[in-house]
Amino acid sequence: MIVGAAAVELTIHGSRSLKEKRGVVRSICRRVRNRFDVSVAEVGGQGTWTRALLGFAAVGSDARVVRRVLDQVVDFVEDLHLAELGASEVEILRLPHAVGLPDDDDGEPEEDEGANGAR
Repeated sequence: MIVGAAAVELTIHGSRSLKEKRGVVRSICRRVRNRFDVSVAEVGGQGTWTRALLGFAAVGSDARVVRRVLDQVVDFVEDLHLAELGASEVEILRLPHAVGLPDDDDGEPEEDEGANGAR
């Protein structure tokens, strides 16, 4: 399983209150969710009027696809021109397979030996 995470620092120019900033952040989050199949949240800067840190997460089976989606999300946020994009970072993690799932599934059902091991 591949898990990708991206962090984007934003500066919201002209914001004079937390309410104005939240409106911009909500708009960006809504547009990202509508366009991409990713999770998004404001993960930093909640107490400031002009700065925000947004986090994005995507899960998949191919690291290149997950990275490409997150790179597209970062580009999309920048192209919205609702806030100035500061630093951004994308990380890709490869997690071990879920417990109990076979690594090589050939589509054949597993043989059950029964309760006492006899066939």
